[in-house]
Amino acid sequence: MAAPEFETPFDPEMTRHLPEPARRWLDHAIRPGTPLSPAALLRMHGRIRLGSWRTFRATQILRPPHGFIWAAGVRVAGLPVRGFDRYSGGDGEMRWRMLGALPVMSATGPDITRSAAGRLASEFVFVPAVALSPAVSWEPGGGDRARAELTVNGTAHSVVLTVSPEGSLIELTLHRWGAPEGGSFDRHVFGAHFSGEASYGGYTVPSAVRAGWWYGTERWTRGEFIRFTLDHTEFL
Repeated sequence: MAAPEFETPFDPEMTRHLPEPARRWLDHAIRPGTPLSPAALLRMHGRIRLGSWRTFRATQILRPPHGFIWAAGVRVAGLPVRGFDRYSGGDGEMRWRMLGALPVMSATGPDITRSAAGRLASEFVFVPAVALSPAVSWEPGGGDRARAELTVNGTAHSVVLTVSPEGSLIELTLHRWGAPEGGSFDRHVFGAHFSGEASYGGYTVPSAVRAGWWYGTERWTRGEFIRFTLDHTEFL
């Protein structure tokens, strides 16, 4: 079956060729007749672990598999730190400054790009229509799981979704390039747990997320580094 084009109204028949958990998720996540949207603007707040847990607010533009930019503000030692993480044009970058001027962190290069591409692959679930695009292929994952292969700049990323009987997302996992706890870069288990949902413009997406490294292992308590709640989502 040919992949539907973006802006085409969603019809549940579009999901009939997918593994049952993926079909159950998309039939739950997209209301029939909703135009398929390739991108989203997300607004969120939560806590991020930067040494200790700190509150943040962020805005993200997300267009899998092409790119994202996540711009956030947090306080460190009582002082404001603002910056962004991004993946665009095949490159990743992190740039953060205190008081708008003092560099806190700046990173680019192949390892940052590879890690950012993995993040982008994992976040396609916040733009459900992308699951029907040519960038994603599907395989059964066993039980309530389905495996999505999302191609980012020519590299496939395997993301395993677990779906509830009602069609809501429970969790996802993938092997993502990174250097948790300041170690050497390598592929590590990365995952996210979802709770709660919110609906915007015909789409239903997870509203509360906990994510980090070593998901599902005894090291999860050390690897978890972000917890956030979506405040609003606009599909573009």
